[in-house]
Amino acid sequence: MGKLLSNTCQRWLMCEPIGIRSWPSCLPSQSQKIVVADLFLCGSYLTKIKPKRIRETVENAGFQVEGYPEQEIEVCRLKIKGMACTSCSESVERALLVADGVKKAVVGLSLEEAKVHFDPNVTNPSKIIEAVEDSGFEADLINPGNDVNKVHLKLDGVHSLEDVSTIRIALELAVGVNHVDIDMEGKKTTVSYDPDVTGPRSLIKCIREASVGVTCYDASLYVPPRQRDLDHWNEIQMYRNQFLWSCLFSAPVFVFSMVLPMLPPYGDWLDYRIHNMLTIGMLLRCILCAPVQFVIGRRFYIGAYHALRRKSANMDVLVAVGTNAAYLYSLYILFKALTSNDFEGQDFFETSAMLISFILLGKYLEIVAKGKTSDALAKLSELAPDTACLVTIDGNGNVTSETEISTQLIQRNDLFKIVPGEKVPVDGIVIDGQSYVNESMITGEAVPVAKRPSDKVIGGTVNENGCIIVKATHVGSETALSQIVQLVEAAQLARAPVQKLADQISRFFVPTVVAAAFITWLAWFVTGVAGVYPKHWIPKAMDKFELALQFGISVVVVACPCALGLATPTAVMVATGKGASLGVLIKGGSALQKAHKVKAVVFDKTGTLTVGKPVVVNAVLFSGVTLEELCNMTIAIEANSEHPLAKAVGAHAKTLRKKHQSLADHVEDAKDFEVHPGAGVGGKVGDKIVLVGNKRLLQVYNVPINDEIKEYISKTENLARTCVLVAIDGKVGGAFSVTDPVKPEAARVVRFLQSMGISSIMVTGDNWGTATAIAREVGINQVFAETDPIGKAEKIKEIQMKGVTVAMVGDGINDSPALVAADVGMAIGAGTNVAIEAADIVLIKSNLEDVVTAIDLSRKTMSKIRLNYVWALGYNVLAMPIAAGILFPFTGIRLPPWVAGACMAASSVSVVCSSLLLQSYKKPLNVERI
Repeated sequence: MGKLLSNTCQRWLMCEPIGIRSWPSCLPSQSQKIVVADLFLCGSYLTKIKPKRIRETVENAGFQVEGYPEQEIEVCRLKIKGMACTSCSESVERALLVADGVKKAVVGLSLEEAKVHFDPNVTNPSKIIEAVEDSGFEADLINPGNDVNKVHLKLDGVHSLEDVSTIRIALELAVGVNHVDIDMEGKKTTVSYDPDVTGPRSLIKCIREASVGVTCYDASLYVPPRQRDLDHWNEIQMYRNQFLWSCLFSAPVFVFSMVLPMLPPYGDWLDYRIHNMLTIGMLLRCILCAPVQFVIGRRFYIGAYHALRRKSANMDVLVAVGTNAAYLYSLYILFKALTSNDFEGQDFFETSAMLISFILLGKYLEIVAKGKTSDALAKLSELAPDTACLVTIDGNGNVTSETEISTQLIQRNDLFKIVPGEKVPVDGIVIDGQSYVNESMITGEAVPVAKRPSDKVIGGTVNENGCIIVKATHVGSETALSQIVQLVEAAQLARAPVQKLADQISRFFVPTVVAAAFITWLAWFVTGVAGVYPKHWIPKAMDKFELALQFGISVVVVACPCALGLATPTAVMVATGKGASLGVLIKGGSALQKAHKVKAVVFDKTGTLTVGKPVVVNAVLFSGVTLEELCNMTIAIEANSEHPLAKAVGAHAKTLRKKHQSLADHVEDAKDFEVHPGAGVGGKVGDKIVLVGNKRLLQVYNVPINDEIKEYISKTENLARTCVLVAIDGKVGGAFSVTDPVKPEAARVVRFLQSMGISSIMVTGDNWGTATAIAREVGINQVFAETDPIGKAEKIKEIQMKGVTVAMVGDGINDSPALVAADVGMAIGAGTNVAIEAADIVLIKSNLEDVVTAIDLSRKTMSKIRLNYVWALGYNVLAMPIAAGILFPFTGIRLPPWVAGACMAASSVSVVCSSLLLQSYKKPLNVERI
């Protein structure tokens, strides 16, 4: 949106009272663009600040702004209810785009949300909601910054409207409060506030201070259920109940029409005539089918109505046309039998009822699977601990009190203590103590980072060892974790424009079939009235109109699009089941459809290409120190450290000691143990001073490092390994070479992907030396190193801008933004739950060979889906002319509606059988090794 801003411009914006509360902490200074307009204009200050004000502020600071839009644009988010398929989301998107004042609209099916850019001078959120509702879907406005700077409190002591008024006035008069909403019945309040000015604890204190006389008020933190989860559960229950009710009526219809007539004498009673040719079986089928057609199937009529209003045709239109053709023809047969003594005809009530039942079953299964896509957001939010230890410090720096509070009650500038093993609740700065913090969820680096006073810590990271006091600097939406959550949510909303083949065909298929049926009826009726064909062509008990009508209905029934609806889901069902048995969990047809186009696979390094656990691969001795002495000193010192490298070195030293059958049973404990953050550890073992760490630690203590040791360090680092030195009494006694080994199948997978025409790329938070060495070992040529989670997502987008379909393979929380930004996200099964939930495909066995399996299975499945459409349409294309009576003048062959229904069923059976062939799929790499 504008040129890069210097730190001076950043401070100018931060100091201006225009609603910008903080500069995004995750953005490095060299990339500080005016992105705050995008991040915070959608926040709780939308009504307070306009883009024009930001432009004026920047220009007043002496900087130029380019790309400023002359037209004022605002953004709102909507919750969309009732979307069940890609066609639904496309319908909503089209309805929004044609609305006055809407400039851009993106609808996310998995999130069931829409992000709309609009001109506030032309329209407003209320009119946008009306546009969505006119398209046949429900919509609710999601307030900008919803739940970001809000706190939900449970009220105590509220018994009357006077109490509610007292609390409302007290809160509204409080500094920093933007909006107060009180639920009298539930005794709950929701308060929007400015985190720079106040916070949850201050608001609770304000409520308590509002107490008057004997009337005491109190408040406690309240966590409301997620509306998205509640809506999803209700939708699942709705489809489940509709399917069960449908089966209650459809099953008897099927038995009366298909089963009992084949089992005489048990079905003879169904042929008992009530009046003329009307039988008990026909009447029962009509009565049982009516609720399914018009009550349970009502949603298809509504969907078809709204689709036709938009001059489009979706699957609801196809279902409505097919079931009504069968049902209305069956009604015609029923009334004909009721009024004729010699009419013989076959009704198709079971076709209508069973078709609706199976479609509802498919909808139920689809909505259950779709709900998993949004769980990643909840799991990301759960990374922060539930509680924190709030402390107060006197003027001498001594802790005077400790209080355990909820993490959601932390306010800016609070001080909290973090002991080893605990998570950091919010972003902050260390003011006392030192430790190692595992930041792999943010940086991707498996090795914990040393933290000293003035160092920053990130919410959700884990304190490995040492007690630290931290001052909160970023809370709520400003934390790095919250920004990652927002990025994942935005990436999920920005879906790829993939359109299902069935919806593409249905746009012209339905009008073509209806037109063909009408032309067929009209042609036979006109030629019959004109006497073009002889009267003996007309069957007994029929006239010219009825013969023409039967030809027309046969065309509609034979072209029933139910096979089109089965073409994709049956193939997806078989493929996902087969994939799961092979260790590849594919989350639905969308992932399959996108994966077959992949031309580049981006791999994370730690835990994906590598095992993710440091191990010692080599140990050497220097200065004449014995192996037993080196192991004893190392074990004694490393026993006090929780660092992963220390654990790996200590474990290896114990193994060496045991292997060489040391005579000593006990290792002396270390004294005066000291941690040197970022360098190593030291202490005294017996009368010897021992240091274990890197070269920098030894240089601090003036331990000489000769050329032999320097050469060993250089060789170790060139192999992407970490060199851990052990100094005893001022001399280097030995060294350990530590590495994170590459997975044995990694190189083979990269080669096979190349043979498939797919390039491999590595992106990691590790240093360039390690990344380059690992890439060289596995055969990857393109590497991006020292990249944070947001940077990973940006790299994905850069590749996508070149027109390449990208798959991302990762295992950590830090990979989740990239996983959802990629066209296809693949998560290692041994990785974090967040990565697994954010991905489209999960490699259950954590084997990289399954990356090849997933892509190859996707390609095979898409080929099978195309073949299914050939089967589905092929029957219709061949049968429609026959149903229209093209052979009747020459051979007397006529395709009655019941035969047309058989053809329709045959096309469905062929599609299912074609999909079942995917059960024979074999893993390509396994075949190669055989």
